Amino acid sequence: MKNAYFKGHGLGNDYIVMDPAELAFKLTPENIRLICDRNWGVGSDGILTPEKSKRADFGLRIYNPDGSEAEKSGNGLRIFARYLHATRKTRRKSFSVNTKGGLVNIQLHIDRYGDAGAATVDMGKATFKPRALPCTLKVDELIEQPITAAGQKLKFTGISVGNPHCVIFRPAGKMWTREDLLELGPELENHKLFPKRINVQLAVPTGPREIFIFIWERGAGETQASGSSSCAAASAAVRLGLVKSPVTVNAPGGTLNISMDDDYDLTMAGPVAEVGRGALSPSFVRQLRSRKKS
Repeated sequence: MKNAYFKGHGLGNDYIVMDPAELAFKLTPENIRLICDRNWGVGSDGILTPEKSKRADFGLRIYNPDGSEAEKSGNGLRIFARYLHATRKTRRKSFSVNTKGGLVNIQLHIDRYGDAGAATVDMGKATFKPRALPCTLKVDELIEQPITAAGQKLKFTGISVGNPHCVIFRPAGKMWTREDLLELGPELENHKLFPKRINVQLAVPTGPREIFIFIWERGAGETQASGSSSCAAASAAVRLGLVKSPVTVNAPGGTLNISMDDDYDLTMAGPVAEVGRGALSPSFVRQLRSRKKS
């Protein structure tokens, strides 16, 4: 089907999958912004596109709703895996996917209806090195480093899990609020310490193997859940001695389970849902084809 799309979500973090070979228009940043717009387009937290890969069974590119490109997305990978299974691009339950943030292996879990209702993803290794984010601080590792945002003096732990993250903890029992996220998220995303911008998690330990996070994603803003954010926050919590692996990560959209070994090799497990499939209307396609760069 020409100009077709597949839409799914992982705990409320939703993506559209589109194959560029089946589109009558180019996925320019301007067109991506329009398609992802929840009032003027289909609406989503980003777009996923299948690519050919020599390194893996499948390749994947990930676009944020502002038109920029992301290196990796945990929820996006689960949605992409469900898309591959649901559209019969593969009948395998295990396969590899290459992203700009590294190669991952995915295991699908098929429910009694024959749907890939959950997936386990080997997300690669977390690193706390400044150059991996990148971050301009001249330190060996980004463990509880000082940062000022919205007039507040805070401490952050910087982590790359194939894409960059800034995790800020409060002590157990002292919860963050959504208002904190809306105030701190934009400033931290665009902080001068992070020349390529950064994903933000406001986190608090809620048990010996459990944390809660609010999420501000680079190029997307507030999201209900995030696989890579959950991996980053869990890694930071274990590194700081706040919890032990495996870690249950709760977010407004729901729960992901993150485990890691002593070298911080990460595994993420969680649900994934299909919302629908369809095709963009001829008039919307004409609009996309006629748009000029803005």
